[in-house]
Amino acid sequence: MLALSAEGVLPKVDYAVFADTGWEPKSVYSHLDRIERDIAEPAGIPILRVSSGNIRDDALNPNHRFASMPLYILNKDGRPGMTRRQCTGEYKVKPIKKKVRELLGYPYPIRIPTDVFVEQWIGMSTDEFHRAKDADVKYMRNVHPLIDMGWSRSDCIRYLTSLGLADTPKSSCLGCPFHGNAQWRKIRDNSPSEWEDVVEFDAAIRRGNARANAAGRELLGEAFLHRSRVPLGEAPIDHVTRAERAALDGDAEDAELGVVDGCSPWSCRGGEPERDDFGLVS
Repeated sequence: MLALSAEGVLPKVDYAVFADTGWEPKSVYSHLDRIERDIAEPAGIPILRVSSGNIRDDALNPNHRFASMPLYILNKDGRPGMTRRQCTGEYKVKPIKKKVRELLGYPYPIRIPTDVFVEQWIGMSTDEFHRAKDADVKYMRNVHPLIDMGWSRSDCIRYLTSLGLADTPKSSCLGCPFHGNAQWRKIRDNSPSEWEDVVEFDAAIRRGNARANAAGRELLGEAFLHRSRVPLGEAPIDHVTRAERAALDGDAEDAELGVVDGCSPWSCRGGEPERDDFGLVS
């Protein structure tokens, strides 16, 4: 959407907003710097980086309130479970809303008049039309330009490729439990330091987040990043899932169920089988 706006295909937006959880892959930060330099700045579109903190550090800090990640739980009786997902709201939605209020000139807790609002573009394609929803606050009105243009995920990839951006990475935390096997393998095989980082984190959260443990509220079971509920370094990430096979066979509909494992403030795949983080404001 940023490129379409910069090229004049879509109207020029006033701002692009990136919600930074503090634990994105290096490739995402490099890509963000690149599109800011090569696309946004020449078009006069500021990219605003907002954050509620570093999700990794917060999870391991006994003195910090932690908005829980959707960790896979293995209870003592062998039954599986999951922790609540609060991270999207805390580390993505919350800082974007805070910035929007500032841009409007009504920082919290000042009441925003009913006739004051931003139009917020959300980058869902036609593949995800069922996720397109209205905003939950009156000062933000959601618009879905890609759906309005009839663009599918494949159309977006072709367009990015035409701009030399075929290598655009998916935006999501390094240690997001919703990663599919393909994304875990990509981290392991292409970035040893980041793989070491997520394996260490997986081990560190085995008994839950640090603040809960310090308060004597240790998990009754064990927490894991991988859906197999075994330590990440031992998890069966080399197994090719049905979704991956569908993608390799060219079955776009089945592939959409499993390989689109990115993350967005407005369309987190929240618990679905293996499935950009930019808000555009005008």
